[in-house]
Amino acid sequence: MGQIVSKDLNKNIDILKTIFKDCDDIVYRFIDIGKDTKREACFIFSDGLIDKVLLSEYAIQLLLTTSGVEDVESTFKLNRLDKIAKESIAIPEIKEEEDLSKIVDAVLSGETAFFVDKANKALLLSSRGWPTRGVGEPETETVVRGPRDGFSETLKLNTTLVRRRIKDPKLKIKNIQIGRRSKTDISIMYIDDIASKKILKELNRRLDKIDIDAIIDSSMLEFLIEDNYLSPFPQIENTERPDTLAASLYEGRVGILVDNTPFALIIPATIGTLSQSAEDYYSRWTITTVIRWIRMIAAFLSLLAPALYIAITSFHPGIIPTILTYYLGASRVNVPFPAVIEAYLMELTIELLRESGTRIAGPIGTTIGIVGGLIIGQAAVEAGVVSPLMIIIVAITTIASFSLPSYEWASGFRFCRFIFMALAGILGLYGIMLGIVVLSTHFARLESFGIPFSAPYSGLGIEEGDLKDTLVKAPIQKLQLRPIFTFPRNRRRMRKR
Repeated sequence: MGQIVSKDLNKNIDILKTIFKDCDDIVYRFIDIGKDTKREACFIFSDGLIDKVLLSEYAIQLLLTTSGVEDVESTFKLNRLDKIAKESIAIPEIKEEEDLSKIVDAVLSGETAFFVDKANKALLLSSRGWPTRGVGEPETETVVRGPRDGFSETLKLNTTLVRRRIKDPKLKIKNIQIGRRSKTDISIMYIDDIASKKILKELNRRLDKIDIDAIIDSSMLEFLIEDNYLSPFPQIENTERPDTLAASLYEGRVGILVDNTPFALIIPATIGTLSQSAEDYYSRWTITTVIRWIRMIAAFLSLLAPALYIAITSFHPGIIPTILTYYLGASRVNVPFPAVIEAYLMELTIELLRESGTRIAGPIGTTIGIVGGLIIGQAAVEAGVVSPLMIIIVAITTIASFSLPSYEWASGFRFCRFIFMALAGILGLYGIMLGIVVLSTHFARLESFGIPFSAPYSGLGIEEGDLKDTLVKAPIQKLQLRPIFTFPRNRRRMRKR
């Protein structure tokens, strides 16, 4: 515990003014309370972080227009500061605090500190009211059919959106702060009788080990608690959809909400969960099954299409039909570069266009991507720098990468694509097979909070029927049990019909 609140109001104010030196947004509002014997008091708050109307009408005005506390002297002789909170302040959330360091943190978090002379404690009034962005539609996870609300940068609003979907007292929300300077509020959400205690214990252990100045975004927290920071693939799922987080909690997983960011984290994450989209559960199961198979094909194309082009063109032209070989040779007769250089040039060009389109928001970014791709592709073919088939391969690869639901999951394939291209340029198809073996071994060794990342394809969940909601999408009547990979304490979620 730090420095204790003094009974001398002026001493407390002097200490706080020293701490808040050159902080012009900190406001000190002095008033007198009491009917017969006046007692000086002071409200301290950060301008811009509080709801001034709430503080004025439900605290300051009531204390000024009423007697405050009728017998103020006897009240403080008994050290009954809470009597003021009960009788003269109408703000719903009030708590007493005697540690000045905690009071400072509360003021910087949007609460109002209320000091009274001769009282050795202060009241903390919940008066947060900073400008917020309203609930809008998620931009990275749009759906044709389904809820349109998405998380915002306000933690309380985000927890409310989830609580609205899980009206169960077993839904627990544990609030902590991380960051020596930022004091970032973080909420851990789970359903008590479903979530695995082992996963919760491991999560709390990793959070307790964090010692950092500031947590600016949920991605920083993700990188600090993931299993293998060297892997290009995410081991923690992120989402800006409250319905996705709620559905994950029902499965026995754990959600993490971070203040000042619209993205929630979900643990554990596996290949199966990263390949699913929210719209899978709002469409008919037959259509969703076909779409999931298309996504699997898209993942392979995103990873291997340029590498296969390089290997076949440079090392194994005999495995393709003769007529296609003639056409391929004719299209490449004027290309001055080998296939591997040609592929790298086009892939790097696409990455530059993608990056520039991302940095320039709005219609201009879209225009740069479309017009730049068309002009550069056409000009490159006419100049004989690349072959027309290479343009087709790169276009298919780019479209396939956008078909994956998770951006981080797709980014991992984008990174590995360049490695596979190098292996194909050196060893041909043998290099591609070597890369597949290494990548499969990496997936088999990778874990997410003790859960195999390759589940359920690695064996965990196959016997229990988890493939019914990963490899395919079974009808909802058949999904009576929760997935086994989360080790839920209560597996049944639907009564047998």
